[in-house]
Amino acid sequence: MALRQRYRSFQSIHSLSDKETYLSIVTFWSTYVVEIQTMLQISNKVIIPSSEIEMSAIRAQGAGGQNVNKVATAIHLRFDIGASSLPDVYKERLLKLADQRITQEGVVVIKAQEYRNQEQNREEALKRLQDLIKSAVILAKKRKPSIPTRSSQRKRLDSKSKRGQIKSMRGKVVE
Repeated sequence: MALRQRYRSFQSIHSLSDKETYLSIVTFWSTYVVEIQTMLQISNKVIIPSSEIEMSAIRAQGAGGQNVNKVATAIHLRFDIGASSLPDVYKERLLKLADQRITQEGVVVIKAQEYRNQEQNREEALKRLQDLIKSAVILAKKRKPSIPTRSSQRKRLDSKSKRGQIKSMRGKVVE
């Protein structure tokens, strides 16, 4: 809050030192905002810093005319599970997943090329990583085996005996 007030107070700049201070505040503020936007929030307590996510732009595959051959719009995301700051529970469950996006070395590789611009593909890749990590943490409900009721057991046995009688009637008739 104090930083915003300082930022507003530098709207009328007169001396060179004021300009330098203004520029340093603006640079700090913009870097701070960009850093917040690039951090990936998994839950209230778990946040992945952008330094742990490696993203590179590559050329997309498939049809698209000249644009697909010239512009690198697809995003190749790599996230090392073992070297990350994720809690151990998250790491264990991610490594246990039978997902083709996770290599044997424990690196998540995601390729996003759905959209025609790089920014949307970057957001899509981060969203997929977030969904993958969230899905690994969700516990599946334990199945409670159901016990058939007495009446359903009786009905099943009655139908079996009726079916058996019908089949026994199909044999040869002995006089």
